[in-house]
Amino acid sequence: MIALARSDVPLIFVALVSASAQAYPDRPINLIIPFPAGGATDAGARAMIPFLEKYLGAQFVIINRAGAGGEIGSVELAKASPDGYTIGFINTPNVLTIPIERKARYRLEDFAPIANILDDPGAIAVRKESRFKTLRDVVDFAKANPEAVTYGTTGVGSDDHLATLAIERLTGAKLTHVIFSGGAQVRTALFGGHIELGVYNIAEMMSDIRNGLVRPLGQMSAERWSEASDIPTLREQGFDIIMSAARGIVAPAGTPDAIRDQIAQAIAKTMADPAFQAIAKRHPLPLRFMPSAEYGSWLVEMRASFQQLWNTTPWKQ
Repeated sequence: MIALARSDVPLIFVALVSASAQAYPDRPINLIIPFPAGGATDAGARAMIPFLEKYLGAQFVIINRAGAGGEIGSVELAKASPDGYTIGFINTPNVLTIPIERKARYRLEDFAPIANILDDPGAIAVRKESRFKTLRDVVDFAKANPEAVTYGTTGVGSDDHLATLAIERLTGAKLTHVIFSGGAQVRTALFGGHIELGVYNIAEMMSDIRNGLVRPLGQMSAERWSEASDIPTLREQGFDIIMSAARGIVAPAGTPDAIRDQIAQAIAKTMADPAFQAIAKRHPLPLRFMPSAEYGSWLVEMRASFQQLWNTTPWKQ
């Protein structure tokens, strides 16, 4: 009798889990964004929400948890209940570099990858009235006047910061780093003349360019992005640097596979929806879809590459 009772428990448990998965979702889902409202990650998320709600059948609540280069929001996401009702965006390289450069309250294994959405090349811009017309102008001046040129990024170890450090290593120039909580804050500081260079992603920069607020000096993609075909790459200008911010959706580790699969299917349908693609082109948003297995493997590979970079040339403020 005891053996029979024990064998019944797993069957009951499986039945309960199955019923729970079938009922999902039955309440709103929190979507954590570890950066302020108004930035590229936030814009991409808000563009997707109506489609995710349509295909998943649930309301989404966006929660912006900015600070510490994305660490605050990432910690909240990592420690959330793994029930499918809290998911969120993570950005590379920040989510990978933070645990490498300091003792963080999360690690990559605390997340269960669902899908990557965007891959946004870095870019450098100045105000339209700036004395700098090209990136070479910046480098030459910064070599002759060390630390006189200020540049803003979203934090130590961000894609923007690592790319600028690479420029310094390649050229011998020395600039002064100013940290902000998000891309929107970098832009505001640039517009106000509080920094001379804004180093942020090309998707965010396009509206500023169209509105005549900034002059782009280069994008950090391997080839010119189709939506910014008149902006030269850094490689074209003699700086062999490629850097971008990938933005994907993850759940806390331990979230049931059946629930993650439902979310992943809704994301895949969103990415394939012509209406969403039209919105992405209009914003514009540089889409790069990676399903969960591919995305997870890619994150592990990227972490290894950043760890190797840290071991040889650790970055700092």
